[in-house]
Parts: sequence; C-alpha cells; structure tokens
Amino acid sequence: MRKVVLFIAMSIDGYIADKNGSVDWLNGQDSKEDTIDTYSIFIKEIDTVMMGWNTYYQITTQLSPTEWVYSNLTTYVITHKKQCSTNEIIFTEKDPNDMIKELKRKEGKNIWICGGANLVQQLVKADLIDEYYISVIPTILGSGIRLFDTAPDEIKLKLVSTQKYNGIVELIYSRR
Repeated sequence: MRKVVLFIAMSIDGYIADKNGSVDWLNGQDSKEDTIDTYSIFIKEIDTVMMGWNTYYQITTQLSPTEWVYSNLTTYVITHKKQCSTNEIIFTEKDPNDMIKELKRKEGKNIWICGGANLVQQLVKADLIDEYYISVIPTILGSGIRLFDTAPDEIKLKLVSTQKYNGIVELIYSRR
C-alpha cells in the first residue's frame, strides 16, 4: 500500500516559514560546505504530491516562477480558489483527509505532503501521515508559520534514521 510521507524542513524552533512567509533561510550553516542530496533519493519513491494553496502559490511566484518543478508527478492542490486543473496539477476543494484515503486506495508510489502547515496539521490530527522526513535547519526564527499545532491525541513515532551535514539534521520517523 502507498505511504503518505511528509518531507519538509523546519527551523530548530519548529517553523517552516518566517513571519512574512519567506523560506530564504532554508540552508546549512556554511555556503562552502558540501550538502547531501537526499531529495533525489526520496523523490524516486513518489508519484503524487499534495500541497495547500499557499505552498503552490509560493512555488509558482517565488521559488520557481518559470517552470513547474514537479512536472513528472501528479500534484493535488487543496484550495477553495477556483482554478483550472491540468493533467499535472489538480485543484480540489475536497477534504484533505478524504483525499488521502482515496489516493491510498489507488495503485502507485508514495504520496508526498509538501506543505503547508494547515494541510500538515489536518493530516497529523487525523493520524494519516505514515512517515515524517524532517530536516532541522540550524536557525531559530522566533516566530512564523509553525509546522505542528496541537493534536487531539499523542502520536507515537519510531526513529528510522538520522543524518547530519552542514549543520542540518535530517530525521526520519515512521508511525509505530
């Protein structure tokens, strides 16, 4: 069965964006130090991406305005905004929890939860995330968009692996 995987970076104090919504702080401690490309390994097991409107908007207007970076994947954007879908990008108002349950029943590779915080928090509260790939960036933001909110119940995780490079610590957890 397909897995639902959160692959995301956050500051040491748990934010995925600063108070202005910017992610320009997402880098290691030394620009000259080598980094490890864990994304290329991760993405081989993915064929579907799910994200909220703010994440989609940030990708298309700031991070990669000239090219859709997930062109080889099917992307679902959860939004109430009326947009025209394409073969690659499907805009939907469906409840993300129902959408995940529907996608997990279909054949395919894993489903990547790309962001944002609201979407992640809904899926965490429903305990629908199977694996958590979290890169902790060596930065304290102090405020911004928090990755995790309150969950109604405790969710127990199992540490699968850790890796560190350039001040970044990558943590991989699975549901117990």
